Amino acid sequence: MNPNEARVALNTGLAIVALVALRLIAAAFTPITFDEAYYWMWSKHLAGGYYDHPPMVAVVIRLGTLIAGDTEFGVRLVSILLALPMSWTIYQAAAILFGSRRVAASSAILLNITLMAAVGTMIVTPDAPLLVASSLLLFALAKVLQTGHGVWWLAVGAAAGCALLSKYTALFFGPAILIWLIAVPKLRHWLISPWLYLGGLVALLMFAPVILWNAGHHWVSFIKQMGRARIEDFRPVFIAELLPTQIAFATPLVWVLGAMGLYALFRRRAGAPPARALVNTMFWVIVAYFVWHSLHARVEANWFAPVYPAFAVAAAVAAHLVQWEPRWQRLVDFCRRWAAPCGVLMFVLLVVQADTGVLSGYRRDATVRSVGVGWRETADAIEAVRARTGATCVLASDYGTTGWLAFYLPKGTCVSQQSQRFRWVNMPEPDAMKLAGPLLDVREVFRGDAPLKDKFDRVEKIGEVERKRGPFVIETYALHLMQGPKGDVFDRTPPPELQ
Repeated sequence: MNPNEARVALNTGLAIVALVALRLIAAAFTPITFDEAYYWMWSKHLAGGYYDHPPMVAVVIRLGTLIAGDTEFGVRLVSILLALPMSWTIYQAAAILFGSRRVAASSAILLNITLMAAVGTMIVTPDAPLLVASSLLLFALAKVLQTGHGVWWLAVGAAAGCALLSKYTALFFGPAILIWLIAVPKLRHWLISPWLYLGGLVALLMFAPVILWNAGHHWVSFIKQMGRARIEDFRPVFIAELLPTQIAFATPLVWVLGAMGLYALFRRRAGAPPARALVNTMFWVIVAYFVWHSLHARVEANWFAPVYPAFAVAAAVAAHLVQWEPRWQRLVDFCRRWAAPCGVLMFVLLVVQADTGVLSGYRRDATVRSVGVGWRETADAIEAVRARTGATCVLASDYGTTGWLAFYLPKGTCVSQQSQRFRWVNMPEPDAMKLAGPLLDVREVFRGDAPLKDKFDRVEKIGEVERKRGPFVIETYALHLMQGPKGDVFDRTPPPELQ
C-alpha cells in the first residue's frame, strides 16, 4: 500500500470511528423502542428460534447487556460496534472488485451514512446483524473471485449462516449466488466443485438450530415469515411507497449515487464483468422479490437492509470510476461532496426529533409510537399503583407494552402478556402464586374499558397513566385491578399461523 492509499485508509477508519461514536452517544440518550424491549426479553432466554425471527438479534443484545447492563446503551452496544467489521469488509470487498482504494473508502463511508446503517445498527432489530453479515458475504465472494481458492467458499457459507441466523430474507442469497456463477462463464466451474457445496453445508449447519427449533414448535416461525409471500389479493398501491422510503433510508444524495452506479454497471461502464455481475445479483434478486411482494402487501423500508452493501459499492463506483457527461458529473460531484454531511445531519435531526419532538412542534410523527419516550416516567407511575394495590403481577395486552413494562419497571417485577402466548414459548411463565392475584392490567384506553371480565370475579378500573413527549400525550393507559381468577389467566389460543 503506497502512502496515498495508506492515508485514504486511515482517514476512512477515523471517519467511521467518529460515526460509530456518534451512534453510541445517541444510543445512550434515546429511549428503547418497543421492538428492542421485546428482543431484550428474548435475550434473557436464548433459544434456537423465536416466534418472529431467528436468534441472532437476541445474541447481539445479550452480549451488549453483559458488558453494559440492562440499559438502552447496553442493549445497543454490540450492534453499533458491529459497524466496524461491517465497514472493514465492505472496504475490502470494494477494493477487490474494482481495484480502487477510493472506491473502497467511499463504499465504507457511504454505507455508514445511510439511515439504514446509522439507525439500523443503533436501533437493534434483526436487520442490524443481517446488514453486517451481508457485507461479510460480499467480501467472501470477492475473495473467491480474487483468489480462485475454494476454501473461501467456507467463509461464504459462514457469512450466509450468520445472515440466516439473523433473518429469513437471507435465503435469497442462495439464488443470487447461483445466478452470479451461471452468468459469469469463468465461474461456472464452481458449480461442480465440492467447495461450493461444502460452503452450503456450513451455512446449513449454522442454520440447523433454527430448523430444529421450528421442528419442535410446529414450524410456526417459518410459516409466519414465509407465509408473507402468499398472494391473496392484488393491491399495487403499496409499490408507490417503495421509492420514497428507500430514498429516505439511503439518504437522498447516496440514493442518487447508488441509482447512477447501478445504471453504469448495467451499461458496462465500469468494472470487470464478474464484479459487475456480483453487485447486480446481490442487489437485484432481493429487490425484484420485494417489488413483487409490494403488489399485494406493504414492504417495510428496513427489509431492504441486505442489499445496502452492494448499493453502497455501486454508489462509490458512480462517484469515482465513471466518466459522466458534464451536467451529470456536476450532480455526482455535488452528491459526493455533500452526501456525508447530509447523512450525518439527517441522523442527528432524526434522533433529536425522536427524543424530544421539538422539530414537529411536539405533534405526532412516525417515531412517536415506536420510541419509548416518556416510558420511564410512565413506568414509575404504574409501579406506584402496583405497590399501593399489592398487585403480584402486571399484565399487558400486546408484546410492545409487555416489553416496555419489563424493561422499565423495577428489576424482578412479574410482567407478562395475557394473550399471544406463543410469543413467549421460550420463557418460563410466572409462578402460579403470582398469577393468583391481585393482578394489574395495563392497556391503552381504546383496547377496552373493562378487560377480561370473563376470567376474573372482580375487575376494577383504578386509574389512568399517560405517556408524554414534552407536552404531547402519546398514549393513555388504563389500569385495572383484577382479582379472583376463574381459571387460567392466560389466553392460550394458538397463533393465526397454527389455526
